[in-house]
Amino acid sequence: MKRVYFDNNATTPLAPEVFELMRPYMLEDYGNASSIHWFGQRAKAGVEKAREQVARLLNARASEIVFTSGGTESDNTAILGIVEAARGERKHVVTSTIEHPAVLSTAKLLEKRGVSVSYVRVGSSGVIDPADVANALRPETVLISVMHANNELGTLQPLEEIGRIARERDIYFHADAVQSIGKIPVDVEKLAVDLLALSAHKLNGPKGVGALYIRRGTILRPLLHGGHHERDRRPGTENVAGIVGLGAAAEIARIHLAEEHDRVAALRDRLEAGILASVPRVVVNGDRAHRVPTTTNMTFDYIEGEGFVIATDLRGIACSTGSACSSGSLEPSHVLSAIGLKPEQARASIRFSLGRFNTDEDVDLALKTLPAVVEQLRAVSPHYKSAVTSDKQAKTGAQ
Repeated sequence: MKRVYFDNNATTPLAPEVFELMRPYMLEDYGNASSIHWFGQRAKAGVEKAREQVARLLNARASEIVFTSGGTESDNTAILGIVEAARGERKHVVTSTIEHPAVLSTAKLLEKRGVSVSYVRVGSSGVIDPADVANALRPETVLISVMHANNELGTLQPLEEIGRIARERDIYFHADAVQSIGKIPVDVEKLAVDLLALSAHKLNGPKGVGALYIRRGTILRPLLHGGHHERDRRPGTENVAGIVGLGAAAEIARIHLAEEHDRVAALRDRLEAGILASVPRVVVNGDRAHRVPTTTNMTFDYIEGEGFVIATDLRGIACSTGSACSSGSLEPSHVLSAIGLKPEQARASIRFSLGRFNTDEDVDLALKTLPAVVEQLRAVSPHYKSAVTSDKQAKTGAQ
């Protein structure tokens, strides 16, 4: 069976050329990057080259890049580090209702510690209004944390406008850019962010490694305590092979960004249009004009999302009902609920996320397969039968 992977927002396949560049640091250049002997310096050279590669992708200085274990650690380090280092007893943080669990769970932890948190809501477009962020600010606000691209909808947030607001008020600004890095241009100077999180496995790099951009001069308390690694920002022996892989993936993404953006967007648009043309009662969720090129989130009325994912998987197509971090939860997606979907609509929503290794043939197979899957699932839905009957009666009455 040919298998098609449309779940790149959960993780991407490791690029073969990235793996080949990692291999020597697993077998030959295996030294500790903090050691001063030849073996250690070989490893350190690999780490510092990767730091330069990640910095180039972000238009940052290499000294502003700190390597972590992934996006979750980067988000936690940014948020907790800023809040704990901030002066004053009263502290306030502003974030949004559609953030990744790595941010929202950290915000809940802060609330338990006595920090006040404001959650800016979004409308049906899934895009935050910068004015709402400005209105949520207080004299004691120490941090604004807003994601760049939403992991479920793909919608892009107006970071430039929010960044200007943060600069005017002299407030630190953090962005989770895990889903935008490598898909669209990300310039930390243009976005006016002070901290930005990314993860290697979202851009065809290895799992278990990420980075946090920390603008020079930012006062941040480390999340972990130990040695003096990463300029005292993140202690622990470096994951050299993983870091090298992140650097290689960042460099490949930077070089091919424009062409891959257009190619993947065309595939996504063809998949989306084909589904809308061949399957009735389907709507696209979120702002279709302002989103990353990889993602479409669609509600298929009168189906159950988990059943859809299982049925398509049996036919060789991998997709998802939303964030992999929330897999298994009985609650409807907090993102889809935030844009106004009813629980039954949220549970009937499917995310297709494409990537570098998807092809026209993948889209062809999906468009050939999905209508039959939806028809099969709806055939056992009494609500769908009632809706069809009502439509027929309404049509007959109109005639």
